Amino acid sequence: MTSRSTSALRRSTAQRKPSSKKVARPRAEKLPEWNLSDLYSGIGAPEVARDLDRLDAECVAFENDYKGKLAERTAGGGGGRWLAGAVKRFEAIDDLAGRLGSYAGLVHAGDSVDPVISKFYGDVSERLTNASVHLLFFSLELNRIDDTVIDSAMQTAELAHYRPWIEDQRKDKPYQLEDRVEQLFHEKSQSGYAAWNRLFDQTISSLRFKVSAKELAIEPTLNLLQDRDGKHRKAAAEALAKTFNANGRTFALITNTLAKDKEISDRWRGFKDVADSRHLNNRVEPEVVDALVGAVRAAYPKLSHRYYRLKAGWFGKKKLPHWDRNAPLPFAATGAIAWGDAKNMVLSAYRGFSSEMAGIAERFFTDRWIDAPVRPGKAPGAFSHPTTPSAHPYVLMNYQGKPRDVMTLAHELGHGVHQVLAAKNGALMAPTPLTLAETASVFGEMLTFRRLLSETRSAKQRQALLAGKVEDMINTVVRQIAFYTFERAVHTERKGGELTAKRIGEIWLSVQGESLGAAIDIRPGYENFWMYIPHFIHSPFYVYAYAFGDCLVNSLYGAYEKAQSGFAERYLAMLSAGGTKHYSELLKPFGLDARDPQFWNGGLSVISDMIDELEAMG
Repeated sequence: MTSRSTSALRRSTAQRKPSSKKVARPRAEKLPEWNLSDLYSGIGAPEVARDLDRLDAECVAFENDYKGKLAERTAGGGGGRWLAGAVKRFEAIDDLAGRLGSYAGLVHAGDSVDPVISKFYGDVSERLTNASVHLLFFSLELNRIDDTVIDSAMQTAELAHYRPWIEDQRKDKPYQLEDRVEQLFHEKSQSGYAAWNRLFDQTISSLRFKVSAKELAIEPTLNLLQDRDGKHRKAAAEALAKTFNANGRTFALITNTLAKDKEISDRWRGFKDVADSRHLNNRVEPEVVDALVGAVRAAYPKLSHRYYRLKAGWFGKKKLPHWDRNAPLPFAATGAIAWGDAKNMVLSAYRGFSSEMAGIAERFFTDRWIDAPVRPGKAPGAFSHPTTPSAHPYVLMNYQGKPRDVMTLAHELGHGVHQVLAAKNGALMAPTPLTLAETASVFGEMLTFRRLLSETRSAKQRQALLAGKVEDMINTVVRQIAFYTFERAVHTERKGGELTAKRIGEIWLSVQGESLGAAIDIRPGYENFWMYIPHFIHSPFYVYAYAFGDCLVNSLYGAYEKAQSGFAERYLAMLSAGGTKHYSELLKPFGLDARDPQFWNGGLSVISDMIDELEAMG
């Protein structure tokens, strides 16, 4: 089984989040573009070719030095120190691969339709896959070492440093296959799921949507769903529906192929449930996820159903058409928020919590670690890519100047701070399981929201801010659990044969109807809106991590408000742990236990209480 930490290809495909933060930015303002030269100076830089050759050589040398020797040498005298040396070399190779893969992935995210960049991305990805074939043996052999032998070896200080990573690797042991099969799976990934991922990215980026005689890319078209003019929202929704429908066969083929590819892998490895491999990768117990999903679905009526009834009333209607779900509120402030103002809002909120946190976030601006403008061919949505510990993270946004974009900036900088703090653990132990990966980002949003709310004096603008936060939380919790429910249904039904685009649309409508409630009028065309969600393609079943993070942060923020002192220090220590501790251990200092079934209800009650407050405002 390919190591989670050594999958440079997985890191090179920077995670694209389903963006719900879309609107029109000030035209005259120049937005920052990232400077990727901290990785490489350009796609034709000689350092890229040098490092690819170096990676090839080091992977081959590593295989020659260690393959077939791990069990015997670890059991012998000085085995712990010898194995620690091997892990250290393995980590250095992983860091180098991560640098190459991250650079290729980020360049491609900046422009996925340029044929030269696409070729570069494909070529680097292929070289990484070919080189890493020589590393496959390491985690497989490591997991075959007897428990007593590995426990004895880890008494050595040098190897004890890597205990969290080694113990993490050994959790994959029951699902490992014979070495040659693992190699086949690994090599065929380039012509298998990775190729279909790339096809999806290129297809989405090249689509054009005709809105009022203009041909728009997907990001500005989605942005119009938050335009103040209802006619523009309707026109955008109809354009999206028309173009998605015209490309339905392609998106259905991609979805069916990737679901089948995953089913084959799961079946060979012995995973029983369609989401079991994701839970293992997240290091979270399936029953914890089931409790989260059950709690959220049970709360639909008091959360999304109730809120959308309120929103329809604000528009003087009993129901809102689906294209008005994220429409600006009639009493919300107009005008775009300048980039400089957005920067100051977020940094001041961070500084009010921790000067160290703000200082790290500020480097993203001063050192050009952010790419903010909308460009043709650029990946939609937003992400913070950790790259590799020897470098630093980069943030991609499509800044449009609305309040939700400020929250997106706060969200991604939360990720960035987390990634910077965790980097000290090294390439193998910096990555954080997805159960906590959204904690820092959502906490950053909450800090910024509370800061803005405290500084707002107008009752109507406070109402607008509160409603905007509720919408964001519904999009983060309710919508993402609905996505997870949709994925489960598609992957489960795919086991019985291919699904047509029409059938996938029927599943989508069923799930969306359940989550949105009667106050959202789902009109024809919405059945195709599953087609643009990138997580369904890049990271199956990832989406519940958003709901996990939001509910967790609601509880964490409650602990912060009650804390006497020392909370910020404990919080930053939690982020600094990276992947060295289980989420349950990291939450203990705050008195939180996600395995308690009532834990999720506590997080959801925060959203419900905000809706209560909105109802009281009238």
